[in-house]
Amino acid sequence: MKYVIVSGGVISGIGKGVIASSTGLLLKTTGLKVSAIKVDPYMNIDAGTMSPLEHGEVFVLNDGGEVDLDLGNYERYLNITLTRDNNITTGKIYIQVIEKERKGAYLGKTVMVVPHITNEIQDWLERVAKIPVDDTGEVPDVCIIELGGTVGDIEAAPFVEAMRQFQFRVGHENFALIHVSLVPIVGGEQKTKPTQVAIRDLRGLGLTPDLIACRCPKPLEKSVIDKVSMFCHVGPEQVLAVHDVSSTYHVPLLLEQQNLVRFLTKRLNLQPNSIPDSLKATGSNLWGRWKELTIAHDRLFGEVKIALVGKYVNLQDSYISVVKSLEHACLKVGKKLSLDWVDASDLEVEMNSENPQKYHKAWHALCSANGVLVPGGFGTRGTEGMIAAAKWARENKKPYLGICLGLQIAVIEYARNVCGIQGAHSEELVSGIENKLIVFMPEISKTHLGGTMRLGQLYGSSTIHERHRHRYEVNPDYVDRIEQAGLRFVGRDEENKRMEIFELNCHPWYVGTQYHPEYLTRPLDPSPPYFGFIAASAGVLDEILSNIQKRPNGIHKI
Repeated sequence: MKYVIVSGGVISGIGKGVIASSTGLLLKTTGLKVSAIKVDPYMNIDAGTMSPLEHGEVFVLNDGGEVDLDLGNYERYLNITLTRDNNITTGKIYIQVIEKERKGAYLGKTVMVVPHITNEIQDWLERVAKIPVDDTGEVPDVCIIELGGTVGDIEAAPFVEAMRQFQFRVGHENFALIHVSLVPIVGGEQKTKPTQVAIRDLRGLGLTPDLIACRCPKPLEKSVIDKVSMFCHVGPEQVLAVHDVSSTYHVPLLLEQQNLVRFLTKRLNLQPNSIPDSLKATGSNLWGRWKELTIAHDRLFGEVKIALVGKYVNLQDSYISVVKSLEHACLKVGKKLSLDWVDASDLEVEMNSENPQKYHKAWHALCSANGVLVPGGFGTRGTEGMIAAAKWARENKKPYLGICLGLQIAVIEYARNVCGIQGAHSEELVSGIENKLIVFMPEISKTHLGGTMRLGQLYGSSTIHERHRHRYEVNPDYVDRIEQAGLRFVGRDEENKRMEIFELNCHPWYVGTQYHPEYLTRPLDPSPPYFGFIAASAGVLDEILSNIQKRPNGIHKI
């Protein structure tokens, strides 16, 4: 097993996740099987209880694990299926060690960070790295390990020490380290001092970088590369210039142009014969298709404007999978994505009685959009604004996509304003109401459901497997009344108890899903509900559906 560690210095949020994903993608183009692990040095057991405004999106895996958003990047870039164990947190490690201590596993020894915590981290890495990540059931060849946080942080110290020990445990030929650092521009000059200090700190902790990925707004000057090389004790070919690009899909190309794979192949003694052909080939293989994707992204013309009406729009990472789903769908439709972030609270009259500018700005963004998207969320704040947005999209025949809470919001709006059910609401949001359109359903939701109508056409199947993250669902007692009024639940679970997909008759695209289709989107294979939504917003849905009907197997997987 080969391990590639990706660490970061100077600041957090420097792009380690994209560089880790891009490295894995490039290794995968050589025919290697690649897995990925994210290390998060916070005490939480997982990301499930964390506010999106605190840590960004909570990504849900196939086994129900609620994890860091970077695992979504790994799955999208590498087209693999990970488990909750692929996300390590300080909380998980400490619980494991404490439970072992309580069972007497340490034979009465004093339990310490070194060696017990660091050993537990290393054992976890070796165990999880060998878990198959695709349908072949084969053990991966390479595992990408992203060390979250910033080297030098107190929280990350046990993991950095574990990595120091791990390099000797697995052997030099099986361990490579990419350190991501920042090269800021001050007064027009690219400054290397922060990187020099970061590398010095890293070496002081016992880790030597094999590659230094320098993040900078602009391409690095040769003199800067030479300076980093000289003062950080690496060759110029070991300094990777990762400047800002038009989209993150271009990062693998940047790294490939700087011979990342060639270097890692030699450094880790991988199979060198498979690299030239796979990287030069075009057409049907993974690398050729990825290059075509980036070319298509640069050649997009026309624009589709989407209003995302949410609760956490102040931190856009809260909806990163939603945004990626929209981008992937736009790539396939051949349109540029123009995204307006609308705070749902700004659409509410009472909330903005003292600040009418916010109210009018929010409504202008909504009314000028080609499509309206209401994503998932929790709590009462902004829900009346979401209901107003759903009502506007329905009445004005604007394409609408509701995800999780967005489905529930649209059902509440329809019950109130079409079915005449006064005071319809969700018992999650308002207690003591009479007409509970959304109720708590405690049994575990299955991720296996049936779908028909246009969404089923887009999936190419009447059976759909998707991922959920919710506790409240449409009350079955109201389903017949709602359907008689025209809002049809065209996707349900196997027991016909859970309303998973709705679609409104006589509307260009008014669809809601209780599940989160964004968790399974891929750059080369967009999520069907998002694809249909973007196609409808761009005015090409009928053409696409017509083409699908001509193909017996449904949607073509690009």
